Parts: sequence; structure tokens; C-alpha cells
Amino acid sequence: MKNRILIIDDDPQMRKMLESRLGKNGYLVEVASDGLEGLEKWRTFKPDLIILDVCMPKMDGFSFVQESKSNKDIESVPIIVLTSREEMVDIFASEGVSGYLIKPYNEQEMLEKIESCLS
Repeated sequence: MKNRILIIDDDPQMRKMLESRLGKNGYLVEVASDGLEGLEKWRTFKPDLIILDVCMPKMDGFSFVQESKSNKDIESVPIIVLTSREEMVDIFASEGVSGYLIKPYNEQEMLEKIESCLS
């Protein structure tokens, strides 16, 4: 069975690129454009892993992480933060995210982090 990955990012080009690359690597992918839509998609898609941007409208990545940690159904799903804001690494680490990648990211490094989080 394919692992399910939910991508939450407000940039349509980034969503499309990630969806394509992860699909080619055997993952089943769903996308959302902000944290609120991400919570809705989580309820129906039930991902094994979430790739999350930080700066988004409606609900940002930090708020999404906080919300996920207060929801018993979602709290165990690994989250990899993918952002251009390197200065937030420590903040997200203290929130217990599973990984952190800086844009522009290295595709091989991303795939290795995903596999590490899913194993």
C-alpha cells in the first residue's frame, strides 16, 4: 500500500512540483493551500505524513502544528516543515515536528527525511 502524504503550501507551483515529484516516487499525494484546508483534507485523506509550509493565509504552519498537537487523531502524524524561513528551525523543533527543510530544498534529502519519518 502506498504511503499517503498531505502537502500544505499556499504556493500553487510548489504544490504542483511536490505532488509530481512525490507521485513519481510512489507516494499517494493530496494538497491543501492553507492550514484550515489542510485540517479538512487530513480528516478525509488520513495522511501518513504532512509536508507543511510556514507562511500561509487563514492558518499558518505554526498554528497548524499547535492545532495538530491538541488533536489526538492527528498528533501522531509526522510533520516535515518546508520553508524559506531558516530562523524558525528551533521554534518548530520545540513543537516536536519530525523534520525541517529549507527552500530551495534538495530532492534527495527530502526523500530521505520522508522515508526516515515513515519508518
